[in-house]
Amino acid sequence: MRRLITLGVVVALSLLAASCSSSKSPGPSSNGGGPSGVLTIDNESGGTWTCDFNPFSPSDYGFVLGNVYEPLVFVNALQSGKTTPWLASSYAWSNGNKTLTFTIRKGVKFSNGTPMTAADVAYTFNLLKQNKTLDINAVWGVLSSVTQQGDKIVMNFKTQAVPDFYYIADQVPIVPKAIWSKIANPVTYLNKNPIGTGAFEVNSKTCTPQNIKYTANPHYWQPGLPKVGTVNYPAFLTNDTANLYLQNGKAQWGSQYIPSIKQFLAGQPTIKWWFPPVDNVTLYINQTNPILKSLAVRQAMAYAINRSKAASLGEGGQEPAANQTGVVQPTFSSWLDSAQAAKFGNNYAYNPKKAISILTKAGYKRGSNGIFKTPSGQPLSFTLLDNSGFSDWVAAVSVIQQDLKAVGIQVTPQNVAYTTWQTDLYSGKYQLGYGANTATGPSPWFEFRQLLDSAYYAPIGTSAGGDWERYVNKQADALINSYGSASTPAAQHAIVNKLQLIMLKDVPVIPITGQVDWFQFDTGKFTGWPTPANPYAQPAAYNEPDWGQVMLHLVPKK
Repeated sequence: MRRLITLGVVVALSLLAASCSSSKSPGPSSNGGGPSGVLTIDNESGGTWTCDFNPFSPSDYGFVLGNVYEPLVFVNALQSGKTTPWLASSYAWSNGNKTLTFTIRKGVKFSNGTPMTAADVAYTFNLLKQNKTLDINAVWGVLSSVTQQGDKIVMNFKTQAVPDFYYIADQVPIVPKAIWSKIANPVTYLNKNPIGTGAFEVNSKTCTPQNIKYTANPHYWQPGLPKVGTVNYPAFLTNDTANLYLQNGKAQWGSQYIPSIKQFLAGQPTIKWWFPPVDNVTLYINQTNPILKSLAVRQAMAYAINRSKAASLGEGGQEPAANQTGVVQPTFSSWLDSAQAAKFGNNYAYNPKKAISILTKAGYKRGSNGIFKTPSGQPLSFTLLDNSGFSDWVAAVSVIQQDLKAVGIQVTPQNVAYTTWQTDLYSGKYQLGYGANTATGPSPWFEFRQLLDSAYYAPIGTSAGGDWERYVNKQADALINSYGSASTPAAQHAIVNKLQLIMLKDVPVIPITGQVDWFQFDTGKFTGWPTPANPYAQPAAYNEPDWGQVMLHLVPKK
């Protein structure tokens, strides 16, 4: 499994400053019949299960958010942040986007049969305020108060907070006040027998270190749902064993990279796959390096790298080539300013001759070994930090190395263990580095924020949550900060267009391939899967609360 959104890392999504008045339920309409069938998830975990289900623990919430505990609103990153009411029937912004009011849905019950009300919602958010450790997405960093007014919840913010909607609405699981108010220490509480409003139940009797068994909640508030009776989540220690499990037809929902997938799953013709790109795998350029600070060097590298070849050889064609704007295609096609990008060599299309020309015009000269030198005689020779555990990345870096050598830039890969790679990349102890972003959302702005926002800046040797290349641009900072007050699509697009221009003009980093949601699904056993034609949720089983939405949509074939 390669999680796109790592536990413990804040992930932001943006939403327009608008109200949502629909009360439509998030699942499909009922077509009769009780829950039936067994759905098995195939997702390499690297360990066995602890069977702890504290929804506020970074180690546990991925197993219960969406299917056992539910949030107020579902936010779909694959549909430009489209919102679907969940435990809230509607919401509205006011007070210059500093106040957010939710109307809490009536008729919802917890899995023990007791009603869920606005009091439970207010209690949940104030529980996070009282126990900072539980506030894993730091919602109280922007909230100033959460109060109940009848069936409504009124949230006041310290500043304009539209981009924080995702944390508030989509990522906070609502818990029952009657149970959690009696827990002595909610931080250390293991929650072996969780009580939530979700479509499925789990407890200490249905969970073992080898498998988590979820069963349909008989008190679920959406009539006729879920259609699936049982969900099994076996533990796999390696990717190979997980892949073989899927190949042998023992699972119906896969979420991992499978090399040569067409041949590997040839014996399972009903298993299909879809890998929607959600962010980028990027070549980071350390801006504190005196040679790499040269714009000519960065531009030359951007033209010299054959991104399509890196995607083909490194990812087996299962991840697309990226582009220099950083706008992921085709997921965010509507955000790409193609006319602007065309002015920069067709968005820095592969052009080694242009790369050589840029270096030559900037005063660099090739030595007898074919490597360019600075006017002071220093060779354009750099190390490239990479994660040795990701064979696809190692293969992509090999392409980068060959392409750069062809234009006179020498690169020596440093393929190191995961912990060393992560520590050195985040702390800026590298020259060139290869890595993936940890922030995804319904517009490119969120990845730009992590890439370009100098608020993340940290001295070399100190870990940073973003801006790993140590880039500082006041214009980029101002654009990023202005997004929170952008209350219309046109205003948001204008900001993102200007950030694209910075990526094109300044080349602070070089996106190489898209990074995707890994998703394999058995059409012979279930209908209702998310597809490119109906991308109602991110499809990988490691996305929460999206996986709860998928479970609500699935219908066993009779």
